[in-house]
Amino acid sequence: GALKPAAGPRVLNDFLADKSYIEGYVPSQADIAVFEALAAPPPAEFYHALRWYNHIKSYEKQKASLPGVKKALGKYGPADVEDTTGAATDSKDDDDIDLFGSDDEEESEEAKKLREERLAQYESKKSKKPAVVAKSSILLDVKPWDDETDMAKLEECVRSIQADGLVWGSSKLVPVGYGIKKLQIQCVVEDDKVGTDMLEERITAFEDYVQSMDVAAFNKI
Repeated sequence: GALKPAAGPRVLNDFLADKSYIEGYVPSQADIAVFEALAAPPPAEFYHALRWYNHIKSYEKQKASLPGVKKALGKYGPADVEDTTGAATDSKDDDDIDLFGSDDEEESEEAKKLREERLAQYESKKSKKPAVVAKSSILLDVKPWDDETDMAKLEECVRSIQADGLVWGSSKLVPVGYGIKKLQIQCVVEDDKVGTDMLEERITAFEDYVQSMDVAAFNKI
């Protein structure tokens, strides 16, 4: 193997007992060089080395962009890690495939568990976020039958309409000619709960006062 069978992981484990990385405080090419020299994950008893190995493995996709220059293995860390960096061949690539393949059941279970935990955290964070309620501001024109219609009563009827997601706003009477005035009234609605059809149906139901209803303006909020 690339490491002296017993000494390699043990020396690496002792070296990493109080360090996170082969050099410095961030993952670097030094870690990649030592990582690639290992033919297999360190045995579980060398847990410092295994922790480091799994951590560096997570940088597999970014390894080319990690800082530092990849040097010969003998220049790093434990002295009796055998230098195999110069001798990488095609068969080395096959090792890598095995290494990250399905043999590594235990690791993939652990990785899966971690991914599921992260996903659950993300989901619970997302569910705590208040959902954005789509609302619209609507300006309605409510026309009476004639100039005899009691407009105060007409407005009272309109405002008596209550629904979840409906809030009445300001209103005014606007002359339309021949002494007739229409009621112009604003409301804010939650789009999922209240629509203009429903408003028209409820308002024109007051048929003693209301001739018709039109939407004068409609704006999403």
